[in-house]
Amino acid sequence: MSDSNRDDREPDPAPEAKNPGEETGTAVDSGTGVGDRDRGRDPRDESTQIVTEERRRKTSVVSAVVAVLGAWVALSVLLFDTGEIALWNNVLVGAVVVLAAGYNLYRLSNDVPLSVGVASLVAVLGIWLIVSAALLGMPAGAGLADSPFWSTVGSGFLIAALAGYNAYEAREARAVATEPEASA
Repeated sequence: MSDSNRDDREPDPAPEAKNPGEETGTAVDSGTGVGDRDRGRDPRDESTQIVTEERRRKTSVVSAVVAVLGAWVALSVLLFDTGEIALWNNVLVGAVVVLAAGYNLYRLSNDVPLSVGVASLVAVLGIWLIVSAALLGMPAGAGLADSPFWSTVGSGFLIAALAGYNAYEAREARAVATEPEASA
């Protein structure tokens, strides 16, 4: 009987440097994680790749700024004299913006990709704030400090722009992470 673990046996001739799956072109998973993947491919799962790309572009900071702007919209009605409809519009839209931007911020902090749909919803709400200031007849006082109209319009522009940026970056990050590799 021979012992395959002997130290005095002759080494095998050098095998060809091929991975088991190279001949067929399929990936082989040995379970060890060593040599199973192509060298150019990122070994992390798709969600982690997307979140890493989004974090690199600072979308979590943008989401936090959008949430703060939503809180301003909701609370600004306490500082300005507005009608009842304008008051409830700002409170409800501001609350939804805070919740939606906070949801995306929560997703990013837990390594889950940013939601393109939620970011798009927030951008649409920002546009609604711009339009609603005129539709609901908010007073456009003499200066910016005493005008709920300009506060709502300015906040709406910022929310729409920043949330639109988040939606664009989330879509781009998904496209980068899910694009097929070019065959060599």
